[in-house]
Amino acid sequence: MPPGETPVAPGETPVLPGGVPAARRETPVPPAEFWTDAGIIIGADGAYSAVRSSLQHHEGFDYSQQYLAHGYKELCIPPADGGGFRLEPHALHIWPRRAFMMIALPNPEGTFTCTCFWPLEGPDSFANLRTPEEIRRYFEEVFPDAAPLMPTLVEDYQRNPVGALVTIRCRPWHHRDKVVLLGDAAHAIVPFFGQGMNAAFEDCIWLDRCIRAHAPDFGRAFAEYSRLRKPHADAIADLALQNFVEMRDKTASRVFRMRKALERGLHRALPGWYTPLYTLVSFTNVPYADAVRRARRQDWIVLAVALLLAGVVVLELWLLLLTGPPS
Repeated sequence: MPPGETPVAPGETPVLPGGVPAARRETPVPPAEFWTDAGIIIGADGAYSAVRSSLQHHEGFDYSQQYLAHGYKELCIPPADGGGFRLEPHALHIWPRRAFMMIALPNPEGTFTCTCFWPLEGPDSFANLRTPEEIRRYFEEVFPDAAPLMPTLVEDYQRNPVGALVTIRCRPWHHRDKVVLLGDAAHAIVPFFGQGMNAAFEDCIWLDRCIRAHAPDFGRAFAEYSRLRKPHADAIADLALQNFVEMRDKTASRVFRMRKALERGLHRALPGWYTPLYTLVSFTNVPYADAVRRARRQDWIVLAVALLLAGVVVLELWLLLLTGPPS
């Protein structure tokens, strides 16, 4: 065992002298876990963070995890026989089926990664498909246009595991001037807005700003980073959950597609005045919670203008009925 490292029995909480939590590492030989003293620990060790786990044993640390009743499994659409893509490569392809969906994203080599987001249990679930015949028949019935593009469908389905979809929230993201969390360790989110990695990179920017503003007082820097950044992490977590419902339930709706077309039209006509929420989140540096508030204000303005125009039309019709057509 390296000098300065103390073994921890399975199940014990790794805590440094003075109550400071420690980083935990796994080793290939017993002891399986030990803690290490350190000046500052940055917990960037993912959704199932060992650093965060050590913080959970301290009073005042809030933690929650929410698993969806859905999981995901990845499949593949190979390149066309002559090379190139079998589907339009400059698009996100969605097969919405209300309670579940399949999506396909292009890869540089001409393949598509298809991801099934299905319930874990029930009639349209991963648990319901076991044999090659059941798998093939189900895809031919539910995804008839995609099934012919997937020659290795059965093999991919049986080989690839089902992954979990979890949202993790906690607070605060730091412990005094010793420990700070970032990325999935602080705020794991589901993938439906495509912002998980970007949110972690933004954490780095905010943490750097706070350290530059308050160094060498790391306790103050970590506290300000945690306070300022958490509302935006909560906002993107909520948006990702909402977008799952939108993608699987609403993209098949004509009304929904008309609304999205209207948003794009307004943005093209009035780019400085109206920017869709998705554009604000994905293509600007506007912080997530600020983007949500701005989009909400924009939607209220659009609704007010629409109601005003509708009122003008109704008034004109009413006056026309009262006075009759002009002679």
